[in-house]
Amino acid sequence: MWVFLLMMLLLLWPVAASTARSVAKPGCQEKCGNVSVPYPFGILEPSCAMNDYFFLNCNSTDEGHPELLFRINIPVSDISELEATVTLRIYAAFSCYNKTGIKTNFFSQWITLGSGPFMFSNTRNIFTAIGCDTLALVTNFESTYGAACLSLCTEYVEMSDANTCSGSGCCQTSIPMGLKSVYYSLSSSYNYTNVSDFNHCGFAFLADKSSLNISDWQLSRTPKYGNDAYATDVVIEWVVENKTCEQAKANTSAYACGPNADCTYPESGQGYRCSCNEGFEGNPYLKDGCQDINECEGKNPCQEGTCKNTIGDYKCRCPLGKYGDGKTRCTGVGIVTIISAVAASFFLVIICLLLYINCTKRRKEKNFKENGGKFLKNQRAADEGEMDEIEAVSELAKACLNSMGVNRPTIKLVSDRLAMLNEHTQKSWIQQNNDETDYLLGETSQSPRKEADQPMTPSQTVISFQIENYTDSI
Repeated sequence: MWVFLLMMLLLLWPVAASTARSVAKPGCQEKCGNVSVPYPFGILEPSCAMNDYFFLNCNSTDEGHPELLFRINIPVSDISELEATVTLRIYAAFSCYNKTGIKTNFFSQWITLGSGPFMFSNTRNIFTAIGCDTLALVTNFESTYGAACLSLCTEYVEMSDANTCSGSGCCQTSIPMGLKSVYYSLSSSYNYTNVSDFNHCGFAFLADKSSLNISDWQLSRTPKYGNDAYATDVVIEWVVENKTCEQAKANTSAYACGPNADCTYPESGQGYRCSCNEGFEGNPYLKDGCQDINECEGKNPCQEGTCKNTIGDYKCRCPLGKYGDGKTRCTGVGIVTIISAVAASFFLVIICLLLYINCTKRRKEKNFKENGGKFLKNQRAADEGEMDEIEAVSELAKACLNSMGVNRPTIKLVSDRLAMLNEHTQKSWIQQNNDETDYLLGETSQSPRKEADQPMTPSQTVISFQIENYTDSI
């Protein structure tokens, strides 16, 4: 028994392991510390990356922890092959003064991404300056771009996430598209002498707008150094190669997009990227990276019917008796509706059959009374009216039993006619009781009587109960 279970476990192990999709090139390490390294990036071995531009360093820190580095010494906190972004941790620039206006320490930041496929994201990043006597400058190495940000204040300003950074305590400005290098520095008009009671330093940095918390940058902040130095998340974008999709596809050996993936363009219009086709997900740069999405898992995407997964898409099967694609709608009469209609028709036939039997019984009872001769003279008028109703309901019952259903009446009509028969029957019985009393007394009674309600016969009670319950249910 245990041997059999062990063998089954060994057989199923490759299947279970294969369900976890690797984002790295087969045979390559896919993590450095807690940062995932998806292909086209690679670590440890140059062959694990698409080319030298995407080969990253995975070194150990002074504490012995692995750390992923871009270029020589810029820490990497995240890589996304789907968004084609790399998030770096870049130190902020700063400039500090004492109460007499003498500069005590400062740091200017500069970074270049080289001529490769990387550029600073103009949509994700924002240039920000903090301080009450701060002029921050941002330029590129080629001096083809430059912008300034001025922040002033005469009293302490609380830094909060609700602060618009419009120039009081902090300021912000955007960067252009396709920027490959940045240099930012700070200067001051009065060397902070007029705000030295609450503000000694100014800071400037590029930062990812989604992760920036202005509340972390209070005016009382002073710089730190080494591993504790203040840094911000900065997003850089990348392309596979600076070619058009037509040019890339022409060279099949160098074309980066795998099966079930296609060539796409970034917003900058420089170079191309890859993305999985609709209905697929995964790493579009790997040979088998884009895998079919099972749209039928979880919530049913069909507007109506059941879902069936197909390669790159899904189909919706309409309920039995209906037709259509099911993604938008199904038309026709479903099998549930058909069964309900059949059940209603069958129930109507049963009721009408009981009516017919009841009418036949009533007709026989009448014939018996008439043939007996008792009370024939006095009750004839009432009996003739009841017989008319019995005959009418009898004809209605015959129509119910029409096998073709062409002239079959509705349940409501049957119910109404049966109620009329019950009412007429009750009046007839009351009149009959009065006539019997008059006959026995030998005189015609003219005095008022309390007309007590008479109970229905068992067959009438059953039919009425069934009709009322059925009509209430529909």
